[in-house]
Amino acid sequence: MRFPAPQEGVLYLSEGGQETEIMYRFGHDLPEFALLTLLDKPSAMAELRAIYRRYLDVAARHGFVALMGGLDYRASPDWAGKLGYSAGALSDAQLEAIEFLRDVARPYRSQLPGVLYVGIVGPRGDAYALNRTITAAEAEDYHSVQLATLSQAKVDLVSALTLNSVEEAIGISRAAHTAGLPLSLSFTLDSTSRLQSGPSLREAIEAVDDRTGSARPDFYGINCSHPAEFEPALEPGDWIRRVRSLRPNAAKMDKIALCTLGHLESGDPCELGREMGALARRYPHLDVWGGCCGTWDTHLDEIARHVRLARA
Repeated sequence: MRFPAPQEGVLYLSEGGQETEIMYRFGHDLPEFALLTLLDKPSAMAELRAIYRRYLDVAARHGFVALMGGLDYRASPDWAGKLGYSAGALSDAQLEAIEFLRDVARPYRSQLPGVLYVGIVGPRGDAYALNRTITAAEAEDYHSVQLATLSQAKVDLVSALTLNSVEEAIGISRAAHTAGLPLSLSFTLDSTSRLQSGPSLREAIEAVDDRTGSARPDFYGINCSHPAEFEPALEPGDWIRRVRSLRPNAAKMDKIALCTLGHLESGDPCELGREMGALARRYPHLDVWGGCCGTWDTHLDEIARHVRLARA
């Protein structure tokens, strides 16, 4: 099973930063930044349903295929242990999260060029700390637990987000290949425009491709970084065509600060949209767009509008 190859005129839109939105716009607590903890809270799920509907409205308005994902970023064993989930409860929560996405999207199917369902995989450790101790073999074993449930859920894509470890990326790639699931693998870059673990984006992507062979990801992306951080990393070369996805943060701020401010820092949605439109013109092969921390439907609307204009 592979993710669709790029096609003329076909663009994909992911959700935005629903963790920061649900916390700071709607006041719901997220232990360990885990949206799964809201599944048994009807008022929070009603807010999440409305968030996803607004995102689907944007996708429909601009003719993007909707990539529906986002509740299971913390749905792996170590994080589940911190949250008090047993192995069985974690699997049940994952399946419930994917079913929730299907239920929300169902009324929109006739309004969209397509809907695909995405399982979200986050790093084993802190996305913004150095996780050098995990080996590729350890990562493959660890992430295979979550991927087995996503295979059961029959998702269309696995999106691994906020990675800063090449070894962990290799392990996730191998685990996704074994599970028979398409994989998008996104790195996060710091203020030096590199992975916090040291490599440049190009070095990280080339290393993962070189060491995974037939198990290499379907494509790569960047998320949880502002364009000011990641644009310098887009070096010329054939490697750049392996990057199909951009999911920027809203504001030019330290990532940890964005998650601990106590309010939503939304930056300038219009400026962000223009920046994404400029990148769409510069890199016409990019076809997967969305947002990350601090973004919501206003940002997604500006991004989708400017990307469509760039491709007109």
